[in-house]
Amino acid sequence: MKKPKSHGSGACKRSQFAKIGKGVVIEKGALFFHPENIEIGDNVYIGHYAIIKGYYRNRMKIGSGAWIGQQAFLHSAGGITIGKGVGIGPHVQVLTSSHGTAGAGTPVMSNKLEFKPVTIEDGSDIGTGAVILPGVRIGRNSIIGAGAVVTKNIPASSIAVGNPAKVIKKRK
Repeated sequence: MKKPKSHGSGACKRSQFAKIGKGVVIEKGALFFHPENIEIGDNVYIGHYAIIKGYYRNRMKIGSGAWIGQQAFLHSAGGITIGKGVGIGPHVQVLTSSHGTAGAGTPVMSNKLEFKPVTIEDGSDIGTGAVILPGVRIGRNSIIGAGAVVTKNIPASSIAVGNPAKVIKKRK
């Protein structure tokens, strides 16, 4: 039986990132994959045991002043852009790929991967345990409630909650 190829241990040196700013705090146990495709701005916090998965293609860009909570999972196969001053709570998942839905007689894992970027604009806050699905844009200064599942774009200055997430009001 052929041994599956590993994506590595997740351990890396700061020199391996495409870009890493000043004042970046990376807590114990945080793992990074394909750091050569990850750009991190200044004064970013990455919490304990977060998994930050770059991909062999596409970029993950984390803006200055962003805060990424403990055990967050960011997978940038389709590309992720996180704006300046964005908060991402503990256990948040940001996904940019899926196995698609084609071929009812085909095992799902055999379907071709589909890639769609995710953008979280400046000043937004993603609540604990929220899930952001591929292709979503979260507008500037928006709030996503804890446990929300975001399946479509959220306009700027909105508060969205639920599964699927729905805008319940605009911020004033």
